[in-house]
Amino acid sequence: MLILEQLSTSILVGPKQLPHIHQLVLDAAEVLDIPPPSLYIRQSSQPNAYTLAISGREPVVVVHTALIELMTEAELQAVLAHEMGHLKCDHGVWLTVANLLTLGVEISPFTPSFLVGNLQDNLMRWVRAAELSCDRAALLVAGDPKVVVSVLMKLSGGCPKLAGQLNVDAFLDQARGYDEASNSPLGWYLRNAQTRQLTHPLPVARAREIDEWSRSAEFLALGVTPAPTPSGITDGLSGIEV
Repeated sequence: MLILEQLSTSILVGPKQLPHIHQLVLDAAEVLDIPPPSLYIRQSSQPNAYTLAISGREPVVVVHTALIELMTEAELQAVLAHEMGHLKCDHGVWLTVANLLTLGVEISPFTPSFLVGNLQDNLMRWVRAAELSCDRAALLVAGDPKVVVSVLMKLSGGCPKLAGQLNVDAFLDQARGYDEASNSPLGWYLRNAQTRQLTHPLPVARAREIDEWSRSAEFLALGVTPAPTPSGITDGLSGIEV
């Protein structure tokens, strides 16, 4: 049903349809050593991307047009790599469970509410950690932490008009400022309350995390060759070089 919806309402990217974007998928999949998923571009004013993984079917990545308008091709490839990270790490089943709980689906009428709450808290904590893992997949493909941080920055407060004026280093300074502001018992409590039911870590936390991991011995020891730099990198798909 979900796949049929994409086929009927979105654009399927392939060798004959937006082949340069199709190549971004192929290159990212090669770095992550997974079969390339199908990619659909969907008309939407919300900058978003998500993965549909259904047992027995080829996985699907969906990207909204508003997100493409915000990103350079290198950043778009990082977004695609993030989504493929869910496939590489086999996150599908638990992400589905988390989405159902987020929608308020009842686990069992006989399960005590405190157990349900504990399960939800732990599952959402796992979901947020899964997103950090996928940010690392994006870095492996991009090879440059500033590309991944730029994606997070643009999703936080970017728009096509400002995209070329945003400063990655300033956003990382902002992330460090958030850490300092929340580095107290009260700050920790407020931070935990702010993130407890979120499906994604805060953008500043993700930016700081990927920046630190890019300089870690663990990352350097991997020795992964990133994807080729997309040729003719543009501001979104507008053809304006940056």
